[in-house]
Amino acid sequence: MIDFLIKSTASLFVLLVIYHLVLENEKMHQFNRFYLLFALVFSLIIPFITIEIIREITNPIITQNTIKIEGEATAIIADSINYWLLALYSSYGLITSLLLIRFIRNIVKLLSKAKSTSPIDYKNGQLILVQEETLPYTFLNTIFINKTDYHNRKIEAELFTHELIHVTQKHTFDILFIESLKVLFWFNPIFIFYKKAIQLNHEFLADEKVVKSYNNVPFYQNLLISKANANETYYLASNLNYSVTKKRLIMMTTTTSTARAVLKKGMLIPVLTALFFSLCTKVVAQEKKEKTTKESTKQSKSSDEVWKNTVFIFRDANKKITAQKKYNELTDKEKNSIPPPPPPAIRSTDKKEKQVQKNKSETIYIDMTSDGPKMSDRKKVSKQDMPPPPPPKEARNSQDQDLIHNSAGITEKPDYPGGIEEFYKFVGKNYTISKEMQDAKVKGRVYLTFIVEKDGSITDIRNIRDCGYGTGEEAIRVMKLSPKWTPGKINNDNVRVMYSLPLTIKSGQ
Repeated sequence: MIDFLIKSTASLFVLLVIYHLVLENEKMHQFNRFYLLFALVFSLIIPFITIEIIREITNPIITQNTIKIEGEATAIIADSINYWLLALYSSYGLITSLLLIRFIRNIVKLLSKAKSTSPIDYKNGQLILVQEETLPYTFLNTIFINKTDYHNRKIEAELFTHELIHVTQKHTFDILFIESLKVLFWFNPIFIFYKKAIQLNHEFLADEKVVKSYNNVPFYQNLLISKANANETYYLASNLNYSVTKKRLIMMTTTTSTARAVLKKGMLIPVLTALFFSLCTKVVAQEKKEKTTKESTKQSKSSDEVWKNTVFIFRDANKKITAQKKYNELTDKEKNSIPPPPPPAIRSTDKKEKQVQKNKSETIYIDMTSDGPKMSDRKKVSKQDMPPPPPPKEARNSQDQDLIHNSAGITEKPDYPGGIEEFYKFVGKNYTISKEMQDAKVKGRVYLTFIVEKDGSITDIRNIRDCGYGTGEEAIRVMKLSPKWTPGKINNDNVRVMYSLPLTIKSGQ
């Protein structure tokens, strides 16, 4: 709910500022009417639109366990009753109900007044004669006027024309729409400014029609000034004397060229685009796996190409030949016992030498020992074609000192002190379900990655993906409180290990 209010209010504010700075003082009132209504609808819809942008990450993610944070036996997080939140919702419901009753009562009051006397058909609307001293005002297709003034012909033709524009262009529906929003979002004052802008634009539209019909601007301006503030107005009706300000009087003589109007309308396109993408886009991280798959396929093809002319002779412990096969006849297990092909950097670049290597036949002896198959001899192959020997253990340890490993290549995996069940209790005790999560009844997963250092400390905590409402930020906060883990090991040496945890979040009832 908080996310909806922030995004919608931000959109409403930006679009209203653009209206006042760019559009209000231009004579394109029909477009401005559409713009104001569009701004309201657009701002209410935009919080529900999400565009995910996939960002690939290259770090290996090792999924170890899933921690369920949903009030079960694994990690219990109690959603205690928040009495402040309950009081806030109760107050909202009470005030909204009172405003809704007031809104409906005023509609009924105007409809009842329209039915109290027989209407008089007048062009596209109906006239209702009332006893109260009042200037003409309009609701739906009904124009309310003073009975005495009507019979004594004291109502100028310009006033009738003005009110008929409100009827024919159905301005009442705009007022009912904005008033409905004010009932629901009474705590947001920006809707008050939208209603004022809409009503003033209605008056611009009516004034423009009167000026075109009678072509007597000074007389009409003096008429409006003389009638201003002559009666109490109805907030659901279109009133003749609404906001008779300097703006209305100046607008009657203002002109806007076609080029200027097109330019200002075109300025809205980048504004709406920027607003849409700034409020709707969300970056989602995704593990990059495709590259590894391609490399594996490439390596497999390379092995087939290098060993295709090679004959492999298998011997037992007594050097007795047990099998003789070509590479394409080997089983998967037998292929795994063969060393990888030499790297591209040591292969010959001479075309003639390549052709010789391609056509020559090779023989490799594989001895089956108690420690597994070993390549004992290779004929007709020079040393430079053999894969380079592995570096000494001391050099490997020095090179791997700062490497980040995954669970596939380590002998002991990192673990929380006391085991994973204790980790469940730790998360359940420290993870806080916020008011926003309770209100939204969040249900989903938070994906975290972090590094378990060689001393067991937790570093580089990252939120890969969450379900909104601050669930990812809270998970990171809890992980920062974690005590040191038991580090991962390779041959009894502590190593840095990349670890990932998907946390299942479930709040509310």
